[in-house]
Amino acid sequence: MRRVFLAVILCAIALRVAHSQRLNGAGATFPNPLYERWFREYDVAHPGIEIHYRAVGSAAGIRQVAAGVIDFGATDAPMTDYQLASSRTQLIHIPALMGAVVPIFNLPAITTIRFTGEVLADIYLGHITKWNDERIGKDNPDLHLPDRRIVVVHRAEGSGTSYIFTDYLSKVSRAWADGPGRSTAPEWPTGEGALRNEGVARTVRSTEGAIGYVELIYARQNHLEFGEVRNAAGNWVKASIEGVDAAAAGANQLPNDYRASITNAAGPNAYPISSFTWLLIPVHEPNAAKAKLLRDLLTWIVTTGQGEAESLAYAPLPKGLASRVLETIASLR
Repeated sequence: MRRVFLAVILCAIALRVAHSQRLNGAGATFPNPLYERWFREYDVAHPGIEIHYRAVGSAAGIRQVAAGVIDFGATDAPMTDYQLASSRTQLIHIPALMGAVVPIFNLPAITTIRFTGEVLADIYLGHITKWNDERIGKDNPDLHLPDRRIVVVHRAEGSGTSYIFTDYLSKVSRAWADGPGRSTAPEWPTGEGALRNEGVARTVRSTEGAIGYVELIYARQNHLEFGEVRNAAGNWVKASIEGVDAAAAGANQLPNDYRASITNAAGPNAYPISSFTWLLIPVHEPNAAKAKLLRDLLTWIVTTGQGEAESLAYAPLPKGLASRVLETIASLR
């Protein structure tokens, strides 16, 4: 009897293993709070499915999916033509959601500061080194800015958040464009590095006089102040879902491969450091079961999953764009 019972248990375990499916992904930290929720909810709603995601930064996600060691990647920096051509498998960018990068700071008794893009660039170039610099004071005449050194904090690893930030700086500052330029891992002229969005937020929170940049949810979760940024229309805008939506107003005209920048977008209410974030998916997945699971997961993300975005300070995809993306997902094999 004991042998029969043991055999039944082993058979049940074997059947469960045989019917379980797992996808492994890695990449961007920018969307990770929402990805964690999405993948957890998808797993619960689909017994036998396991979605494993490691937030290791966009650059690492690109490397790993291009090498074929994971099933999908995630990035806030669109792959270059060279990266796509060098990939072991043909990849497509699937827009997953939108978000905002915000300039966070730690100054006692100051809850907001206005930053132009040129001032942010000069801070990160090392040209502005004190909080009471006249260029900051000009845009903040009502603030008593301290005579304190600015502690610059940036990402230490290849980062899509850095790409979004430097993409914006390259559009508004000739000195930045001609110097470090837009990159996931620029040669930072000054400052100290921290790992992932969480690391930048922690460092700024624990360092008086510090400035950094993170995705909006990390500022809110860490109770950090963040500044207003002047947009292309000349208006001061504080990051919000509405500001990201305004920046993506022309998103339905994205190219067929969905690689596009919406930093420094036109429009009176557009938040200027806004961006899409993408999932990197094989166009032709040789494993039929895995290909179907990827299509099902992506369809769930672009439909059901979008309803979760605003609760974590992300912006869902515009409806017209979401419809286009669903057609692209259906074409994957």
